Amino acid sequence: MSKPVVALVGRPNVGKSTLFNRLAGERLAVVDEVPGTTRDRILAESDWNGISFTIVDTGGIDPSQASAGRQPLSIGSSDFIDQIRSQAELAIEEADAVLFLTEAESGITPADQEVAQILRQRQRLINGHLMPPVLLVVNKADSASRRDQALQFYELGMGEPYPISSLHGTGTGDLLDALVAELSATRLEEEEEEETVKIAIVGKPNAGKSSLLNRLLGEERAIVSPIPGTTRDAIDTKLVFGEVPITLIDTAGIRKRGKIIPGVEKYSVLRSLRAIERADVALLMIDAVSGITAQDTHIAGFILDAWKSAVVLVNKWDAIEKDSFTLDEYTRQLRQELNFMDFVPVLFVSAKTGQRVERVLPLALRVQEERLVRLSTSQLNQILQKAQDQFSPASRSGRQLKIYYATQVRSDPPTFLIYVNDPSLAHFSYLRFLENRLRENYPFLGTPIRLVLRPRR
Repeated sequence: MSKPVVALVGRPNVGKSTLFNRLAGERLAVVDEVPGTTRDRILAESDWNGISFTIVDTGGIDPSQASAGRQPLSIGSSDFIDQIRSQAELAIEEADAVLFLTEAESGITPADQEVAQILRQRQRLINGHLMPPVLLVVNKADSASRRDQALQFYELGMGEPYPISSLHGTGTGDLLDALVAELSATRLEEEEEEETVKIAIVGKPNAGKSSLLNRLLGEERAIVSPIPGTTRDAIDTKLVFGEVPITLIDTAGIRKRGKIIPGVEKYSVLRSLRAIERADVALLMIDAVSGITAQDTHIAGFILDAWKSAVVLVNKWDAIEKDSFTLDEYTRQLRQELNFMDFVPVLFVSAKTGQRVERVLPLALRVQEERLVRLSTSQLNQILQKAQDQFSPASRSGRQLKIYYATQVRSDPPTFLIYVNDPSLAHFSYLRFLENRLRENYPFLGTPIRLVLRPRR
């Protein structure tokens, strides 16, 4: 079951980024007194009382800038109201819970009233619960008088206001208690998904994801457009390939950080990342014409952080002028840029002409099989013993890492528990060496493997 998503919604400069940083436990969002500072999609993992959830800082809506003409806006202008409506509607559609932030000192503003109205209208009554739940947060209530001012926010009709100070942490414990109680009480149990291999097609906008989906299905299942960002939602399509049931997940493109349009595209990124979390195998599509970019490596990092298996598809290969060295040179450059995923297979395709597309699903299924492989304890310990004989770990402060034994505790992804004398003595380079020795004996094609060190007691 994927983690519930909690969206922070509100007008500019009410402290969404400050609260986000407090919930995330680190400074991930830029905080500034200038309204609208948050331009980027920001999300992070958080937990409270054993309940884990993903928090999303939606960013402020800047009333001084129009969405198109960059002309100054008034709070009551239609352009500003449209931005508020877009942000609030997308948040309530995608999130499992919404934290609606207001600000004590300024009191209720027309923008607050607009957001409250949108949230009330979009909530749905499911099994006796309003979904998603909305908690009204009155921020910057860092004194007794300001906490008293929070009572006026009952007028918004959003239930009990929670006065907090996201800067100092006052009241955030009560807010989180209420939040996790709502998540536990109202989040519907997800239906058990059919036993299918879930394959997500991900990549930056206009890399050819929808074209690949259509080519794999042999029909126009997804809209194909040369305009980047046409696909807004993750689209699931079920099919059977060689008696293996598959779910293909086509996703919106993931743009470069700092270039994500506030509103619709911001949540398209969130849906793409959630699609990666749901998937078994991710097909990372790279535009051969534009070449490997920093954003491609960012998306690869998202896949690796989620411990998902992957296949790299270099699309639009038909548009590249080639000689006898082109393929090798492109592969070398790609491996250099994605050196942290050197175990991932690469396939050069053209979704437009169908070149090598017939190899995509067989390769993805092979990678999924590798993800489920289990090594016997005896085989695993023989590999590690030979690795130690070949290269002993360096000593630290006169002490040396000693490996006693290891066992594979799970697959999907393959996870190995290694008992040692002191995990702090293990340098990352030696762990990489051990991983390479494991892959020499069994490649785990396209699949990350996890090494967990534990002291022997």
